[in-house]
Amino acid sequence: MIRFFNGKVLKFKHTGPRLTNEEVWVDGDKIVYVGHRREDMPHFDREIDLMGDVLMPGFKNAHTHSAMTFLRSYADDMPLQSWLFDKVFPHEARLTGPDIYVLSKLAIMEYLTSGITASFDMYFFNDEYVRANIDCGFRTVLCGSVAQHDSNPYKMEDEYIKFNDFHPLISYKLGYHAEYTLGDKLVDYVAGLAKKYHAPVFAHNSETLSEVSGSVERRGLTPTKFAEANGFFDYGGGGFHCVHMTDDDLAVFKRHGLWAVTNPASNAKLASGIAPLQRMIDADVNMAIGTDGPASNNALDMFREMYMATALQKLRESDPAVLPAEKVLEMACVGSARAMGLDNCDGIAPQKQADLIVINLRRPNMQPPHNIVKNIVYAGSKENVRLTMVAGKILYENGEFFIGEKAEDIYASAAKAAKRLTKPL
Repeated sequence: MIRFFNGKVLKFKHTGPRLTNEEVWVDGDKIVYVGHRREDMPHFDREIDLMGDVLMPGFKNAHTHSAMTFLRSYADDMPLQSWLFDKVFPHEARLTGPDIYVLSKLAIMEYLTSGITASFDMYFFNDEYVRANIDCGFRTVLCGSVAQHDSNPYKMEDEYIKFNDFHPLISYKLGYHAEYTLGDKLVDYVAGLAKKYHAPVFAHNSETLSEVSGSVERRGLTPTKFAEANGFFDYGGGGFHCVHMTDDDLAVFKRHGLWAVTNPASNAKLASGIAPLQRMIDADVNMAIGTDGPASNNALDMFREMYMATALQKLRESDPAVLPAEKVLEMACVGSARAMGLDNCDGIAPQKQADLIVINLRRPNMQPPHNIVKNIVYAGSKENVRLTMVAGKILYENGEFFIGEKAEDIYASAAKAAKRLTKPL
């Protein structure tokens, strides 16, 4: 059993995030006590003095492609379609299972340094990806990525069954890459699985203007309306990016309880646009946040995503009051968890999963502590992540990783894979 004491605990209430002076006990993979010091103290294997720092739920990265670490800072400064079809897809064709394993471990390390305790990942070679997460002790939700160019696009059902009963750290959601890569033959397949399993469906959605206009040309509908018309959203789900959304699109999201997962850094870097997050709030749409992959971002840093989400929205609306820090923090910790189906990881309370982080307030960027929540969003960075715990196990603490392999070995293996994968085509 682990005891966190002498610090602040950040909880999310209906009125927003609140800080208390309680302590938290963790037993196994669960939180077992949140409250003040008791007289009947049990035996603890470790007692962690927070020294005034903040214990809070970990960030959840609600959209990423982890193993794309091999393309970090390789395919940059290009429009999305050229970036995707000329650089990304051709090099991805060289990937092997062992590549995915080591490249995913590299991403997991970066998640941990950023206080991210779970990822919603859409990529390839899922057996090796899952093994990397289990070996590191990291939590992940896999998202189907069905596309017409897949060698076997019909394997999603097998993966859905397999990975939803595989390991406590692993789960799986139905999904397809995007409307423009789905192909007519796969529409009934995706819709049929959603209906058969009463399952939510996720996909890249309305990332660029050209994607939306292309969908209207091909289908006579926006990507959102196309998905709704085919029954993809009958049991929930959501979209990644959601940059160019019509009022009708937002009404679809509201009607089906869908999740809009924003990826502000990637959208800005690829000049895709700024998602209408304030319009989503006004339309009562569920909202989450993710980094997207390291080929388009290029960092897997939730602090940067939170800051860009709020700063760009203020710029978009010409209003510094929109999307306050409290809402963005809630999106990163609570909204993203619920979008991923991780309702047991969305807060600090007894019987919740012990997916926790410690934010070091004893750094210059956290002083003075006029408003700790705003400091975390507007001034916070990876340097403030003192500890990251997943399922009750400390995987990162004070700059050290505890994931079963030396950091230097992962760096070397990832660099070797990236060199081979990015050779000239």
